[in-house]
Amino acid sequence: MKTKILLFLLWAGPLLAQETVESQLTNLLDKYQAVGLSVAVVKKGELIYTKALGKKNLTSGEALESDDIFRIASISKSFSSTSIMQLVEAGKLKLTDDVSDLVGFKVRNPKYPDVLITLKMLLSHTSSLNDSEGYFTLDPANPEKNPNWEKCYNDYAPGKGYMYCNLNFNMVGTIIEKYSGERFDQYVKNHVLQPLGLYGGYCVDSLDSDKFAGIYEFDADKKAYEFSEGAYHPRREIISNYVFGYTTPVFSPTGGMKISAPDLARYMSMHMQYGKSGKVRIISKKHAKLMQTPVSDNGYGLALLHTESLIPGEDMVGHTGSAYGLYSSMFFNPKEKFGIVAITNGCRDCVDEHWRNVMLQEVTRLLYQDLIK
Repeated sequence: MKTKILLFLLWAGPLLAQETVESQLTNLLDKYQAVGLSVAVVKKGELIYTKALGKKNLTSGEALESDDIFRIASISKSFSSTSIMQLVEAGKLKLTDDVSDLVGFKVRNPKYPDVLITLKMLLSHTSSLNDSEGYFTLDPANPEKNPNWEKCYNDYAPGKGYMYCNLNFNMVGTIIEKYSGERFDQYVKNHVLQPLGLYGGYCVDSLDSDKFAGIYEFDADKKAYEFSEGAYHPRREIISNYVFGYTTPVFSPTGGMKISAPDLARYMSMHMQYGKSGKVRIISKKHAKLMQTPVSDNGYGLALLHTESLIPGEDMVGHTGSAYGLYSSMFFNPKEKFGIVAITNGCRDCVDEHWRNVMLQEVTRLLYQDLIK
């Protein structure tokens, strides 16, 4: 009899734990009045838990499913950085290359005209560039296109300071395109997503729109959610007049990846295992570690950030994302071999950054305590 009870507990234990996790996640969804939440947990290279809660579409009332895809915002930067590492390994680029040579127009801080801005500086947000003139095209930093291009630069010398800047990564995407010979979105699909067996991409029209999770921004004045049409805008007219090596920002290398939480977790697992997933190696161990090596005092490497505040006592590596009302988080521990992805497509109490981070932190800590620890 004791043997039967033990076998039952061994079989039922994980199921009971997952039911408890789901109940707690539901409580967090209610607490922050979120539209929906999709999570995925990886342990020892294996996807051990996925769950989607809440709504995919507020108008239809359709429930969110785990295979629904989101525009994950700035986590996308790591896909661009991974692609750069591939081109570096292929000998097509060097991290010390002058960005001016790579993009085809002068990229120099006017206050430090003799200091090169390198590819590594773009990847680590140490280029001294800023987003004050915009970043949806390359025009803001192009002296031939913008008479106010000098405003794109901060007062400190390149390599001597840090400022998070989306323009950096739209330049990175352009460089990937020019030096691979493939349109940016197609390069990432062909060399990162497909080898890993993942469904996603930067081009809206290359994906099944029925899988898009609606993204909602909460209007505090109206006290209501509003659907964010821009999140999945196809930009067809711009793409139809595409200029190879310049129109690249239309795909938003800085924030335009669209992917599900489980597939993002599988991608994360590759970085957790230093560039390898199963028998497939995407980048070398050397360059995978380089992406995770902090360049700045704040822990930011090459599109991957170290933080010890997410889970007390754990050095986590990853990135967050925020756009159109969506909030995303992808963090892993490469030494302990676990990682957690959490994405919400709208959160009433996450209008400001503090509460957004608190919600994602609570979700991550819950999954860690119940499924990893």
